[in-house]
Amino acid sequence: MQAEWPISRNLAVNVSKTMERQGPYSASREQIQAEWQEIQAAQRDRMYFRPLYERYFESIYRYIFKRTADPELAGDLCQQVFLKAMQKLDSYRFMGLPFSAWLYRIAGSEIAMHYRQNQRQRVVSMDGTDLLRLGEEVVEEHVNPFLRDELQSALVQALNELKPSDLEIIELRFFEHRPFREIAEILDITESNAKVRTYRALERLKKAMKHEE
Repeated sequence: MQAEWPISRNLAVNVSKTMERQGPYSASREQIQAEWQEIQAAQRDRMYFRPLYERYFESIYRYIFKRTADPELAGDLCQQVFLKAMQKLDSYRFMGLPFSAWLYRIAGSEIAMHYRQNQRQRVVSMDGTDLLRLGEEVVEEHVNPFLRDELQSALVQALNELKPSDLEIIELRFFEHRPFREIAEILDITESNAKVRTYRALERLKKAMKHEE
């Protein structure tokens, strides 16, 4: 069962008791090298793009759906991601990363463009337990069970005050449980920068929480 908390014209939060986790992302060096061979084949002939499409469609769809809460919209944006990936495939440069890192960046751009053009509510999907854990990390103490609803409400309000870049990294780290290396690949930054940005986003969230008190 999901609860949607519309906060403002900027943000809506979907909270569920059990939310499907993001699937495995990491790939071995051998798998990445083999995939690069597939990409090169697809660059020469687009008919070879299909295995890449089939491999990553589900994970990219889930990534988009968690940020839209609209299955039809998520499907449309997902198709657009793969269309653009195929169109821009010749510009792809191998950096020793999974191909999905590039797809996630395109997906993030498509999601941001959709919200800019349509002025719809930004959606954040999370497990209710994850929201509580994030709240405890922000307040740096165990939360009295009788105060949990108040904490969650204040936290959602505070999330609404964050910049999109801060909200994105909190989604990746605390609601999708991605390791810093993976976050770095998706955002096209260094792993150390991913850690710094996560720390700074938490600090800004703490300040926003104090503002809500």
